[in-house]
Formats: sequence, C-alpha cells, structure tokens
Amino acid sequence: MSKLYFTYSAMNAGKSAILLQAAHNYGERGMSAMLWTSVHHAADPGARTGQIESRIGLKAPARIFAPETDLFAAIKAQAGAAALDAVFFDEAQFLTASQVRDLARVVDELGLPVLCYGLRTDFRGALFPGSAELLALADHLREVRTVCHCGRKATMNLRRQPDGRAVAEGEQVAVEKADYVSLCRKHFFEALAG
Repeated sequence: MSKLYFTYSAMNAGKSAILLQAAHNYGERGMSAMLWTSVHHAADPGARTGQIESRIGLKAPARIFAPETDLFAAIKAQAGAAALDAVFFDEAQFLTASQVRDLARVVDELGLPVLCYGLRTDFRGALFPGSAELLALADHLREVRTVCHCGRKATMNLRRQPDGRAVAEGEQVAVEKADYVSLCRKHFFEALAG
C-alpha cells in the first residue's frame, strides 16, 4: 500500500543522505525512483534538473520543482512513459500546500509511494507552508535527530549574520547553509534574545 511519508529534522541531520540511500536501494532492486529537489538548489535560474547532495558527499541528479510546477501532471506523465516505483522529494519544506495535496493524489490515485524530506521550521521557529501541509496530510511522519552544541536534541534552525549574531527577522528563505546552525529550543531562544 502506497503512502505519503514526511521525514523532517533541523539542519545537518542527514536527511539528504537518508533520501539518497533509500533511492539507491530502489535502484539496486531493479526499481525506478523519480528524484526531485527545490529550485532554490538549481545551478541556474532556468534549470530543469539539479542535484541532491548530502554533506557527506553522496549525490544524485534530480528534477527541479518550483512553486508553479504541476507535480501531479509531471509524475503521472513519467509513470505513464516508463515503470515508476517511488517518488522522492528533497527540500520538501519548499513545496506549496497545493503541491503537497497533489502528492497525496499521487499516492491515492496513482498508487505510488511519495517520500518527502525537509525542514520542519524556519529560522524564526515557524512552520514552512510545505512542512505544515505534510505534517497534516502525511501517512507516516519520522523525525531525524541531530544535536545542539550542548548535547540536547536540536530542533531549531538559527540564522546567523556574518558576525555570528542571530537573525530574528527577514525573508523565510535564504539557502546559504553556512548561515545556519542547529540548536535545541533553549539555546535557540537564548541566541535570539542575544
């Protein structure tokens, strides 16, 4: 039975590596997996394909999704053209609520498992729209854990200025990973209070 999965965590927990390992397992068994990543990680603005890349060096080519991408139509077309056994999404926090509902349709109408990996919250501690919809609609939720500098579970993503000070306001999306650190809730709020 196909399901909609959402694997979430703070940054630096290994979500992309887990996704790539799972997709590799499908391939090893002669099954076909369709991989997607956000336009925020495209090499150039008009790119149709990009790369899912983990911090430990694993990588694989992937299709690019943007807010206007009709995911149901694209997945349905691929499933009609060739065997398709699973669909994977990296950076799922950047999906729109409508796209997440379309992924639920992929599961329910096309019978394909859809595995999404992404952040739960932004640098302000607010849910991303895609993550909020996935938390509401996913059949299976899994948290991947990473640790704060104090040893507690890190659940928050702190955005830092070049001088190291916490950023409390601004655009929700800024993808330069070097500007972020994963913290436990206590140290996140302490850093914001600064």
